[in-house]
Order: sequence, then structure tokens, then C-alpha cells
Amino acid sequence: MPSRERSKGVTMKRRVARVLPLLFLAGLYTWLRIAALEMEVSHLPQDWAVPVISDGQTLMTYQRGDEDGQPVIFIHGTPGSADNWAYFLDNPAPGFRVIAVDRPGFGGSIPSEGLPDMGEQAASLVPLLEGFLGRRPILVGHSLGGPIVAQVAVDYPELVGGIVIVAGSLSPSVESIFTIQYVGDLVGFRQVLPRSFRNSNHELLPLRHSLEKLAPRLAAITCPVVIIHGTEDMLVPFSNVAYMEAHFSEGVIQDIMVLEGENHFLPWTAQERIWAGVTELSRHFHP
Repeated sequence: MPSRERSKGVTMKRRVARVLPLLFLAGLYTWLRIAALEMEVSHLPQDWAVPVISDGQTLMTYQRGDEDGQPVIFIHGTPGSADNWAYFLDNPAPGFRVIAVDRPGFGGSIPSEGLPDMGEQAASLVPLLEGFLGRRPILVGHSLGGPIVAQVAVDYPELVGGIVIVAGSLSPSVESIFTIQYVGDLVGFRQVLPRSFRNSNHELLPLRHSLEKLAPRLAAITCPVVIIHGTEDMLVPFSNVAYMEAHFSEGVIQDIMVLEGENHFLPWTAQERIWAGVTELSRHFHP
């Protein structure tokens, strides 16, 4: 091959090498946008929607089941939405009122920005909790929803009947932050991220500090607790179970459901076990 043709070939390869990373990033960004839009558009029937409006803020909820039954409020992780609990809304157990929540910054809740402070997350649920007129709800929290329901039980014990922690991330020692997350929170980068991913990252960055603040207060929880966790959870390690056993007061934990071989996505793979935990918990204050 003449030297001029070889030179052209080298130049072309260099151009392709420069373009490929840009194409990859463009493809990744497009995929993130599509995935985020899929999460942000609710697929739940709108006649299930019950917005809770207080102080100019809207907490979007979806409700089904027995209106006079035991309220059970399902809190999603991050990112996520009330859609994560579609099975439970579609299959409410007899005698229960099922309520799934879009947490602030997700789904149909307003404002659109998230709440990185765990205390503010707990406070955002108070208008909903107060609406049950003395019927203290059971709170079910998955993943980040686990420490949120624990925070509610600490801050507003008079409003909570019991909590079910599903694959809950309560142990600060196993929480880690990746460099890319700090980059994603920088002005300029943050604005181009889809809302659900932006708000999720904003919640996760201070999570370890929030859990460290919550740790000494866990012993103050007096309502009954059920813990459900899979042994093969790669996102929220199973060691969280031992951490909760060590930090909750004696006698508070009513059951620990160890799901052998299960991963993190229990609201989709272990619905019957979660319902069993809710039913068991309800017996402790509704004999």
C-alpha cells in the first residue's frame, strides 16, 4: 500500500476512535432519558390516584382496597415511583387499604425536586398519615424506603402502627459513593440528567451521613417491626439485617424473613412474602 493511502487509513481510524466514545455517550444518554421517562410516566390507572395537598406541595398517592380497612402505605426506593407497588395495588388483601406513594421528586409528586434530608422525607408523609383519623398505618419501605419508614417511626411514633423493612439500607458502613456521582451533582452535569436520576443521586450523596444520624435513634422505635431481606442482594447487602438486629430495641422486631437466594428486587419477586409480613405485623396491634 502506498504511503499516502496508509496515511489516509490511519487518519480514518483515528477519527473513528474519536467518534465512537461520543456515539457511546450519546446512546447511553438516550437510553437514560427513555428509561427515566418510562419511570416518570405512571402506568397505574388514574382513577386510583389520590393527591394529598398540603402547604403548596402535592404528594401523589394511589389507593385501593377496603376503605375502612387497615391502612398500609408502601414507600419506594430510589429511583422509583408508586408503580413499583403495582402488584399490591392490583391485589389488595382483604381487610387492608393499600396506599402507594410517589415520594417527593418522583412520579406525580410536586415540587419536582427531591428531598435529600431524611427528616424532610419523613415530614412529607405526615399529611397523609394524619388523614387516617387514629387508624395508625403500617409502613412498608423498600431499599431507601427502609430508612425512611424507620425515620417516620422515630419522628412521629404516634402516627405509625408498625413498619416492614424490605431490603432496607440502614447500615452506614456499607454505603459507598462513586466518583461519577459527585460529577453528576455538579452544576451543568446535574441539569442534563433526567429528573428521576438527578433526584436519586441527590438523595444518595448524603445518605451515609443521614444513616449515621439515624443510628442512635433506632432504639427509640417502639412499634412492631418486620424485616425482609434476600441473601443474594448485591445492591443492599444482607449484612443490613445484623445491623438492624443490633440497633433496634429488644422485643421490637417481630420477625426476620430471610429469603434464600433472593436479590434486591423483592417487590417484584417476593410479593406473597411481603404480604405475609404485613399480615403478621397487623396481628400485633389488631389481635
